[in-house]
Amino acid sequence: MVVGIATIVFRLQGNTSLKGKRKIVKRIVSRLQNSFNCSVAEVGANDSLQRAEIGLAFVGNDRRFINSKLDKALNFVETVESAEIIETEMEIINV
Repeated sequence: MVVGIATIVFRLQGNTSLKGKRKIVKRIVSRLQNSFNCSVAEVGANDSLQRAEIGLAFVGNDRRFINSKLDKALNFVETVESAEIIETEMEIINV
């Protein structure tokens, strides 16, 4: 079994409320879930108005396939106009 995980940190320009942040994060999470059938959640920076941290995970049996899915998901997130990516971290684990 192969598990691929990624963490993405966003900067939310011009955001002034937690409600606005939730709206942006929820849109990103739902688009990732619908497009890639992966597990996605907000995993950090919960009280920050200008930052959001999202984690996503894929599980499969082929390392190349998981790596490809992670790359495609990260490229997809780069197209989001309401949030700027500050940092990404990716790891693939053989279990």
